[in-house]
Amino acid sequence: MANSLKALKVRAAKLGFTRPHILNLSTFGTEAGDALKEAVASGHHGSMAWLAETAFRRSHPKNLWPEAKSAVIFGMNYGPETDPMITLRQPELGTISVYARGRDYHDIMKGRLKELAGLLARDTGEDVKVFVDTAPLMEKPLAMAAGLGWQGKHTNLVSREFGSWLFIGSILSAAELIPTSPELDHCGTCQACLDICPTNAFPAPYKLDARRCISYLTIEHAGPVDEELRSKMGNRIYGCDDCLAVCPWNKFAQIGKEAKLAAREDLNAPELSELAALGETAFRKRFSGSPIKRIGWPRFLRNVLYAIGNSADSALKPAAENHLNHTDPVVADAARWAAARLGT
Repeated sequence: MANSLKALKVRAAKLGFTRPHILNLSTFGTEAGDALKEAVASGHHGSMAWLAETAFRRSHPKNLWPEAKSAVIFGMNYGPETDPMITLRQPELGTISVYARGRDYHDIMKGRLKELAGLLARDTGEDVKVFVDTAPLMEKPLAMAAGLGWQGKHTNLVSREFGSWLFIGSILSAAELIPTSPELDHCGTCQACLDICPTNAFPAPYKLDARRCISYLTIEHAGPVDEELRSKMGNRIYGCDDCLAVCPWNKFAQIGKEAKLAAREDLNAPELSELAALGETAFRKRFSGSPIKRIGWPRFLRNVLYAIGNSADSALKPAAENHLNHTDPVVADAARWAAARLGT
């Protein structure tokens, strides 16, 4: 078994992953599931009904796959080359979350994880299942229990080696594997991630109210955003990295080495006027292979119009006015709001 895990570690490194971190699922408690249940009961999941619908299966890997005995967790570094918050000071530009500036990480990681899972299945003789952020699996608590990092006060994973910039991939195995040590919480008294949040989305440390989170509002939320929150979104048009980028542990972060995850130049600092002029066909072409494409053109356009409304740049007013009669009422509402803001 030790030799098989050594081979897995070597191959994982060649595929761009961290070393494998392993958890014996019999030691994984109910704390994460209880926290999820509390969040759903408080309504903090917003319109993400799938969180409530899958809460039982999500609460423990054995509820998802009863035969699972071990979880093997990998990270893939996507550390940015430049300060991801620099465009927040340039209101005529759009700010896109670092993870979405390159190719969709699901497409890159899943095939490679399947290769690793194949090696594990061959060497152990037991079944495996592969997950990359799309199944009812609580990957961040599992990653902490396996030792890849810890969940910070902003609820995201933090690593002493990579800071905030890790994608997580998981393999569940029916084999009993030798576990690695869990990671401790190293946040201490720091609450920089909580203090920087533009919308006060953290009701308490380690708790997130998605209904106020800009990542949720720009990606998951389908309707109009409350006007109280629109003005706090700034020029963030897809996701938000503020709480990740401000973490002091990023002093140990490394620039991502996976070329396919590297930021596209046209997504590092796109002009809002150019994005607002995209039609649906041009949007699909521009964001082919990008996670941004999944939210669709109307929602993306809504986000761009909110950013235009927050720009205080009257030169962008015509870009908003072009959508006053848009067939999508949410887009038309965003255009009216933006035009009115720039008209005063």
